[in-house]
Amino acid sequence: MKKIGILGSTGSVGTQALEIIKKNPDKFKVKYLSCNSNSSLLVKQAKFFKPDYICLVDSTKKDYLKNNLSNVKIMYGQDALEELSKDNSPDIVLNAVSGYQGLTLTVNSIIAGNDIALANKESIVQAGKIVTELALEKKINIFPVDSEHSALWQCLNGEKKEFIKRLILTASGGPFRKLKKKEFKNITKKDALNHPNWSMGNKITIDSATMMNKGFEVIEAFWLFNISLKKIDIVVHPQSLIHSMIEFIDGSIKAQISIPDMRLPILYALSYPQRIKLNNMEYDFNLFQRMDFEPADLNKFKCIKLAYDAIKLGGTYPTVLNVSNDIAVRLFLKEKISFIEIPELIDKTMNKHIPINNPSLENILEITKWTEKYLERYN
Repeated sequence: MKKIGILGSTGSVGTQALEIIKKNPDKFKVKYLSCNSNSSLLVKQAKFFKPDYICLVDSTKKDYLKNNLSNVKIMYGQDALEELSKDNSPDIVLNAVSGYQGLTLTVNSIIAGNDIALANKESIVQAGKIVTELALEKKINIFPVDSEHSALWQCLNGEKKEFIKRLILTASGGPFRKLKKKEFKNITKKDALNHPNWSMGNKITIDSATMMNKGFEVIEAFWLFNISLKKIDIVVHPQSLIHSMIEFIDGSIKAQISIPDMRLPILYALSYPQRIKLNNMEYDFNLFQRMDFEPADLNKFKCIKLAYDAIKLGGTYPTVLNVSNDIAVRLFLKEKISFIEIPELIDKTMNKHIPINNPSLENILEITKWTEKYLERYN
């Protein structure tokens, strides 16, 4: 039985992970749960899964937890969350925290000796070198949870690196694939949150609409699979049935195909190296007969180009890319900036910052604070 710690248990990935654990009580045991502010759902989760610890970052709601829970250690605040992530009792920690705040939690968990099921791709985007080298040093596995990197991981299994010609990340194209660039100025919050294929949290849904998620995934693939940037491509595949592919030097292509459901990559990360039956995941070729492909439009979706620029420039550029995107998405969701201002704000912030080459974790945290301060004027 695997012992699981979940950072971000009330979000989209966290709740789906708990759904899987609920259906497999003989295979998984929850050691701890944490969330930012959804105290009522956290209480329900704690009552059912009976973890040793729970942590609520929003300490203003501590009385609600105290009045509704017993027989569990309750922790409050950001410092408590950092402390919880250092706990070494789980076999694997699912980091499903959204945004750049997840970085230190990933680092803490690796140092504690826990394998990581990583849904917080920002950890890799802003500090890929540090995180991957630390995992190697500590002999810790990083299991990607997002569908594209889970697909690449599955396709790479048993293959020799020297035979790989390229990794191909697939993208749905989001809700604005067919929209002309000149029409982007009319995009509303409601439009951007209406993803055609996937059910996800608000932040990742907006990242999919801007296609920044695909830019992040290029950076993530670069670090997770230790492969040249020249060997990582993006192709738009609107049906989201092929989740990623590998092309080999002999011209053959290996793909991971399934219906679009985040439970599959979550389950694979938690259960690896085993596979566990997942209900309602049968693929019917009679229903899914068509697969379309087209190139990604970097002119229309500027965020992809910004991501490529950041990883090519290196240093602290990916950190600024990541943090400024997080803040820009937040501003858009609050309707303080428009959709087309998201990449403009990121580009401006990247150009304003003074880069640090080969940054330490302390440097990255300093640049994170600089980026937050620089963008305060838009709040």
